[in-house]
Amino acid sequence: MRAVKTLLLAALFCLSLSCSPRDFLTRRLAADLISASEAFKAPQLFWLKTGIVSNKDFSSPESLVLQRRGWIIGTEQKCLEGIDPPPCWDVLLTPLGVDTIRPLISRALPDNGPIGIQVARRELVTISGISKAGNFADVEFTWRWVSLNQVGAALYDNGVHYRSTVGFRGYDDGWRVVEQNVRNNQSLDDALRNAQPTTQ
Repeated sequence: MRAVKTLLLAALFCLSLSCSPRDFLTRRLAADLISASEAFKAPQLFWLKTGIVSNKDFSSPESLVLQRRGWIIGTEQKCLEGIDPPPCWDVLLTPLGVDTIRPLISRALPDNGPIGIQVARRELVTISGISKAGNFADVEFTWRWVSLNQVGAALYDNGVHYRSTVGFRGYDDGWRVVEQNVRNNQSLDDALRNAQPTTQ
């Protein structure tokens, strides 16, 4: 009974101070804010080049994976102006490649340009640590790619983890992920001069 009273008093105290869960930068809040940010949620696009490409593009690691899967083939061709180093290759989708890739095409550039394919999304693995200094904090976290389809599974190993560090800033309504470089301690004149346009 005593524990219940203590919890009720603590809750009332927090309410009286008008504090919110966003006032305290915890690992859980940091994870939620990172996972919800537009930059983190943006899918990974793979740009597939077909037609005449340079030897550098045809022998890239991604292209070699697609060749091994039997999704693309290339025949040696004379290089067009502006495409080097030789030899050049005429890259085509195989019948298996058409069956695999055509349903995944999200966008293509005009004039037979590269084909955009959404192949993976980021997944937060863990928050490694938080370093706070007043209203600023650095949050180190680990994440990985999760494939969205067969092409993503071929190109990205979901067992590989990446470590990143992102800045957070505390405002009157709670903590936020820093989406762009923040100029600290600038004068109002500098702030007005360095203002960035926003959408309403």
